[in-house]
Formats: sequence, structure tokens, C-alpha cells
Amino acid sequence: MAVCCDLEADINGEETFLLDKKIICSFSGRLSKLFGKSTGANRNKVIFNDFPGGAENFELISRFCYNKGEIDINPSNISLLYSAAEFMEMSKSVSGNCNLLEKTKKCIEELGYWTWPDLLVALKHCQEMQQVATSSGILEKCLDSIVGRLAITGEVSPCASTSSPDSSGLRLSCDTRSTESLKNSFSRANWWFEDLSVLSPNLVEMLVKSMVSRKYNQVIISRFLLYYQKSKFFTASSDEKRQVLEIVIDGLYTLDPSCISCKSLFGVLRVVLNLNISKSSRNKLECMIGSQMDQATLDNLLIPSPYGTSCLYDVNLVLRFLKAFLREGGWRLSPTRMKKVASLMDLYIAEVAPDPFLRFSKFLALVVALPDSARDCWDELYHAIHVYLEGCQKKKN
Repeated sequence: MAVCCDLEADINGEETFLLDKKIICSFSGRLSKLFGKSTGANRNKVIFNDFPGGAENFELISRFCYNKGEIDINPSNISLLYSAAEFMEMSKSVSGNCNLLEKTKKCIEELGYWTWPDLLVALKHCQEMQQVATSSGILEKCLDSIVGRLAITGEVSPCASTSSPDSSGLRLSCDTRSTESLKNSFSRANWWFEDLSVLSPNLVEMLVKSMVSRKYNQVIISRFLLYYQKSKFFTASSDEKRQVLEIVIDGLYTLDPSCISCKSLFGVLRVVLNLNISKSSRNKLECMIGSQMDQATLDNLLIPSPYGTSCLYDVNLVLRFLKAFLREGGWRLSPTRMKKVASLMDLYIAEVAPDPFLRFSKFLALVVALPDSARDCWDELYHAIHVYLEGCQKKKN
């Protein structure tokens, strides 16, 4: 049968297609309604300025029409085909064949049975067309299947403080005799990190939310976020680094505080100091560090002052850590924790006391930041005060 070209389709200004109107309209409810009302030859041209997936995707659904409703629907094109089928209202059946909208919907419903590589391919293409994939529900289903797959493959929990000795399920004992077993167990838990580190920050944010809602192991989530930050930084621009850091910090902030070490948080902070991240994310990071001040070391706290200030160390930052410790600690502020922080602060105050540019108001704020009950002995603090006053006297002379 001869094929005529009596329809001109301009797709997003990218490309113009010459098509057989009868064939295309037999599958597309949108075009069928449009030309069913037209009477003149001037209506044999259509212009789409917002066709999902552009000219490449229009060519894909054109092939579907010319091939009598047959097409290979796979993870790399399902998002495109579904969005195009919705746009073109391709809910018609021709010669007993299923319509494209029905075919793609059926594939999406079976998404949970796809292989891991297929899910990754689909997720990659959802990322490229996130707005379309989100509105169609494919992205949500794909992420849900990813998280579900991770949950059922089994995860090995490290020796986290959140794990009780008698907890059920797969768990790695802290007193295991085999170092090799330990490494293999961690490897089993982290096998998916590299696969999902290619995701955009927005998708990682959605992934973490889904994991938290499914009660996935939060220790492993925190490790993934830290891995993601490091892997992205190799090739990222300053703006991209800032976006990645904000997503990582916001994600860590949603987790149980015991799921990430104080050392790791200070590692994130060292990176943050060189980037102008949002105030909200910075505050969250400072709160997380402050809540674990009893686990910090003196080296952690000796952070250089911001550029343009005369003091040697960023005393204001440490004061914010202390404020967060007293505020965020809540019922967990046991006498033992308070005394550990007081001992740390005595060391810190002694270290910054010789700084000739440290103002008295800041020094005093450090001295009185903790309640009197936090200290059993005041000798170290008295010594630091003596050093500071000696320095003040030398400046006067």
C-alpha cells in the first residue's frame, strides 16, 4: 500500500516530519480529534512546542504507528514512550493490537520484576527527563523498586550503637574472629554504592527519603551519602559541589545521630569551609557536630578563622557547637558527656588563650559556656585564664 505524506509536524522547532495523516491519526486520539474538525488543507500542519522528548521521541512513536502498533519497549525508552503516548492520547487499538498507552502502563506495572541493570538504565533515563518521569509516576516506581531490591538482597549491619545484641536478621557480630569476613560483610552491604553514585543530587535526595521511609539501615545510608559526596567531587564544578554537599548534609540530618561518626562530620565540615553552602545546610551540619561534641578531639576544634579575620582560630564556630550540644543533647546530656566536653573545652581554651587577637568577650564566652557542674576540677581552666591575662598584660606594655 502506498504511503502518502499529507501531514507536516513541527516538533519543538527541532525538526519537521512529513507523515501519512491517516496512519498517524489511527493511533493518536489528539490528532484524530484535531483533524476530524478541520475542513481545509491548511490544517494539514501541526506545531508542537512542548512535545516530551523532542524530535527523537516523536520519531520513535512515528515508527510505532508505521509498524502497525509494534515496538520494543525497554528500560531506555519506556519513560519517553509513556510520556509521548499520554501527550498524543495514543489509547486507540488498531487491528487488535494493544494501544501504546496501555502497553507502556503494563510495562511500568511490571517494573518490580526487572533486573537490577534494567532498573539502573530506566533510572538513568528518568534522570534525563525528570519532570516527565516524575509526573508519569515512573521515577517514583523505579526508585521504590531500587530500594525494595536493596532491602530483599540483604544488608549486613556494622557494629552500630543502634543495634541491640539480640536483634534479629542478618547482623555482623563485633567480636568476629575473621577480619576477612568483616571486609566481605561490609562489601556486601556497600555493593550498590558505585551504581547509584551516578545519580543527580535531586534523585539522591528522593532515594534517601525512600530508604528512610522503608526503614533501611541508616548506618549504610550515611556511608552512601559520604561515598556519594567524595565520588562526585572528582569532576564537579564549584556550584555542583555546593549542591551535592547540601543534599548530603540534608540527608544526614534526617538520620539518627548515632548513625554517623563525629569524625565523618568534621570531614564534611572541612570541605564546607571552602564552599559557600546555604545557611540552612550549614546550621544543620553544626547542629549534628554539636550534638556529638563529647566525641570530638582538640584537633577537630582547631579550625582556622575565616579569611579576613585576625584571630587564629574560629572561636565563634566552636561556641555554636557548644550551643548546639547543650540544646540538641537533651536528655542524653549525662554527667559523663558533660565532663568530657568540659575537659575538651579546657584544652581548647588553653590552646587559643595565647592568641593576641582573641577579644575578651569571646574568651569569656568560652569560659562560661558550660555550667559549673560540668567540671570537677578547675585547674586547667584557671591556667588558661592566667595565660590569657598574661597576654593581655603584654599587649598593654
